[in-house]
Parts: sequence; C-alpha cells; structure tokens
Amino acid sequence: MICIPLVAGHGTILETQIKSDVTGLYAHLTGVPKALLPGVGGKKILDFWWETVNTRQLFSEVYLVTNADKYKHYERWATANYFPVENVVNDGSTTLDDRLGAVADLELAIRSRQLQDDIMVIAGDMLCADQNFDIAQVIRFFRSKPGELAIYYELESGEKSYTRGIVEVWVMRFLEKPQEGITASRLASVVFYCLRKESLPYISEFLIQHPDVNDRTFGKFWEWLINEEKVPVYGMKLPTGFQLIGQVGLSDYTKWLAHYSSKQPLSPSKPITCRSYARVGLMGNPSDGFNGKTIAMSIANFWAEVTLIESQTLVLLPHPLNDPTEFGSLQDLFRISRKEGYLGGLRLLQATCKKFYQFCSEQGIALSKQNFTLLSMTQTFLGKCAIVSATLKCLMKFYNITDNDLPKPVRANFILNVETDELFITAGLQDRVVQALLYVKILISIGEYIPLDMSDLRLFWLAYLGDPSDSGRIHSNVRQCWLNGDSAVVEAMKSFAELTDQARAAFQCKDWPRLAQLMDENFELWQSVYTDDCLGPGNLKMVQLARVFGSAVKLPGSGGAVVGLCMDPERLVEMKRAFQEAGCVFCLIVPYDPSVQSQS
Repeated sequence: MICIPLVAGHGTILETQIKSDVTGLYAHLTGVPKALLPGVGGKKILDFWWETVNTRQLFSEVYLVTNADKYKHYERWATANYFPVENVVNDGSTTLDDRLGAVADLELAIRSRQLQDDIMVIAGDMLCADQNFDIAQVIRFFRSKPGELAIYYELESGEKSYTRGIVEVWVMRFLEKPQEGITASRLASVVFYCLRKESLPYISEFLIQHPDVNDRTFGKFWEWLINEEKVPVYGMKLPTGFQLIGQVGLSDYTKWLAHYSSKQPLSPSKPITCRSYARVGLMGNPSDGFNGKTIAMSIANFWAEVTLIESQTLVLLPHPLNDPTEFGSLQDLFRISRKEGYLGGLRLLQATCKKFYQFCSEQGIALSKQNFTLLSMTQTFLGKCAIVSATLKCLMKFYNITDNDLPKPVRANFILNVETDELFITAGLQDRVVQALLYVKILISIGEYIPLDMSDLRLFWLAYLGDPSDSGRIHSNVRQCWLNGDSAVVEAMKSFAELTDQARAAFQCKDWPRLAQLMDENFELWQSVYTDDCLGPGNLKMVQLARVFGSAVKLPGSGGAVVGLCMDPERLVEMKRAFQEAGCVFCLIVPYDPSVQSQS
C-alpha cells in the first residue's frame, strides 16, 4: 500500500489572519504552511501523520503532494524528518485561484509516479484528537473488504453536520455537507480514505466529468462514486475527532487545538469499575438456546465487579479466590481443584478481550493503542455471563465505544458468543441481558426483550448448595437432541414457551398463586426432560425440601441452586431454617431495578 498525504491547499484565511494578528502571539507562524503549524501535543500537524505512516511493514512508499508556493517549506521539512525529498510532489499552483483541487492533486501523484497499488490518502493538515489510534487496524479492515474505505468519526455535540461529509454506514449514501434535516446521521467523513488499485481509474473519470475546480473535492468524489457509480464503499470508525484547518480562521484553529489538547491525558486515566448483576430464570426453558421464551430477573444480591486500570502492558490479574495460583499444600490444591475445577475467571476475561477486539475489527471500529490491567471480583453464587458483561462494560468505557457501536441487543449476542464460541459453555440469551424483569422471546438467536412491571412483587427466595455445580453441566445433551429433532424434546420446548406466556399474564395481573402453580409445572417438565440423574441429588433435595413447606420451586438456570415463591410468610421463616440446617445458603431475593439504581 502507498500513502499520500495532501498538503497542497492554499489557506488564505488562516494565513491572512495570522499575519494581521495584532497581539503578536502568532507572529512566529507568519508564512508557515497549515500542515506545519503546531498540532496536538506540541508536534507539528504533519509530524504526527508522518510518525503514524512511517513504517515499511505497512507502506511501501509515502508521497507528499504540495503546491509551488509552499514547496520550499516542505522540502526543508522533508530533509529534517528523513522524508525522501524526491517523494515531495509539486502541483505547480501558487494561489487559490489556480489550484488543481484535492482529487486532481491525488491523480497527479498517481500519474506522475506511475503508481499501481492500493492507496491511502490523508489530509496532512488535519488535527487529530487521539494521538494513539492504530493505523494498522485501518489497513487490516480495508483488506478484509471488497471495496473502498472511508474513515469517519462521530460528531461532537457542538459540530454541525453541514460542515462535514456525512456517511450512512455501511456507506449506503454519502452527503457532502448536507443541510440540517437531510439526514439523522452524525457520522462525519474526513479526508482519510483507502482506494483499491483497480478503482484508481475512477479518479480520472471523475475529473473528466467534473472540469470545475470547485467540484474537485473528495466530498464530491465520494458522493459521485457511491451514489452514482454504485461502487461498494465501507466505513470505519476511528475513536477520535478530526478537524481540517484548510479554510478556517485563526479563532477556529486555536479553539480546536485547545479542545483536542485538553483531551490528552497527562497521567493514566482513573480506574474504571463496572458491575453486572446475577439473574434468575423464573419461567421458561432451561436454556434459551432453543428459540423459546423465558422470564428472567436480575437480582441485587449477587454481582460481578470488574476493574480496568490503564497500564503500560495488558495484564489480566487472577482473582485471589477464584483463580488460585498458590496453595497451602498439595492436599489444599487437591481439595480446591476437586470442588471448583480448573476453570476460573481468567479465561472469561481473556475470551471477552479477544472477542471484543475481533468484534471491533470486523465492524470497522478502530481502537486506540492503550493497554490496561483487568481484575474481576465475583461473589459465590454467580454465573459466568455476569463477569463477561462487566468486563465488556469496562472495555466499552475505556475505548469510548458507544451504544450505537454496540447496541444492547447485539451486546447480548456478543456475551453469549464469548461463552459458546470461545469457551464452549452451554448457555442462552436470557442470561446475557442486564435488565430488571424481562419476558424474553428468542427468534433464531435474536432476542426480543419486553420489560415487565416490577412493582408489588411477592417475595421470591433463593437457595443454593455450599458446593454449587458448573451451570453448563446441567444442560446435558438435551440441546443436541433438540437439534436432532427429537420429538419429545421439541414438544417439551414448546410447552416451556406456553408456560412462559401464561406466567407473563400472571405477572401482569399480579396473580401470584397462578404464578406459583406455573413454576411447579415448569420444574416438572424440566425434570421429565433432563431426568433425575442429570439434575443430581443436591438439586432434587432442595426441591423436595421446598415442597415440604408448600413453596413453589424450580431451578433458576444454574445447577446447585433453586428459586421459589412462597405464598405463606410464616412458613417462609421455617423453610429458611430448614435449608440452613440442611447445609444450604438461603436468602430473600432483592430484585435489581436499573431505573431505581440510576436515580439513586
């Protein structure tokens, strides 16, 4: 690939205002080309771009296109910065009136140097807010797509769409500085593009069709290429803002320079801590990987908390309890391993980070070159998805990934894929949505999530064994039977969905006796599908104990735990004591309501 920064513009406004400034603060910048003005971090603007692209592993050559008026400045800059002077292309223009236009400048470099390779073109006089983005990600994404690439960023609140080329991604339309109301998109394109070598003839064709120099802008070129020629163009979001200083005045230049400079961290950022809450399945199929329906509730009793701290290298710290690396003795190692197995939280952190990078790369979201240290803190009764969810929240905050980049429904599938694709854990979508109380309908791995009213809930309770099993084990081979079309399993899954619809109606009319009855029916169906051998003696013991006290009971999804609804408060006290005496942990469920939490 060949990179071509363009610095051939004639910045008459900015140059004139610097020259006529009466304060004397900018006298030393008189006559300095725009790309050689101070940029973020004290570097010259062009210095930043040269440092970014000056690597033989990515670019075979870099050419700089300038004009005759400023050629000597860039020749001196080239010799001082080890840039090959012979690669500075002079377009011959001396004033704004005889300029060639940006697209013609690019065509001149391609034609005069007989270039026959993929091209990256960048405006060399463009301020960049983030000095750490990884340009290698841009090239990898470009090469993975069968089309051209337009870089974009999300406009800040004060920026107007009519000052930028606006893309609707994947770039379905390109609108050059549209008037307000034409598009709702806030994704702004800048002069930062990649073109395949087989598409270079389009440049000459565009120039033939557009002889007026005012039309020879890249905005007009992409508008023509996408909207008229129907060439496939992909978009990639960079985690930063850009400002061209081509036709701006001194006040705008200093304003954006100060704004972007203020964003540069003087020290490592503050630690980011995110929490995700456990959930209990109140109704439905045991794992919603069967395209069925469930009702699930997040609970405030248990949560996973992950902390991310910026660091020089990427470090995943083992949890002192869940990822032991030091033991009191060989016997201690034996007992811990027999009880908890070998799979702690580190695998979840690592798999989430791997999947996050993969997702951003595939979706065209470039990440800044920053490293971090991750540490998870979890509680006893907690599913793996909460750890993955909390880790994902931290990564999104750290890399400034928005809800538009990774919407909540997509996030649920992301978390599920971490477990199923990366770690081969049996799981379903219901666990992966952090909400309050949800009716979930799964349609071919896509969830429809409907919140249910949480007011006036009866007291649900939760009990779990002191040695809970891995939740993935309880799913057995039922899913494979379902995939094979086993009639008994298929019919059972349909029945789970019907029970869920009935339970939703019970929730809506606050018919708690009916809900309790449905929970018992849910478990009976579950037991018929999975059998007692699969459920295990511990789970069955807890179910039988709850029924002694007349409580509705079922498994919430994780092996080694049961959830129930007791209609008699007096018997609830007796039942709690009985569970405790049987060696179980018993607690009343505290529903997690995000709306209440955010207000507090």
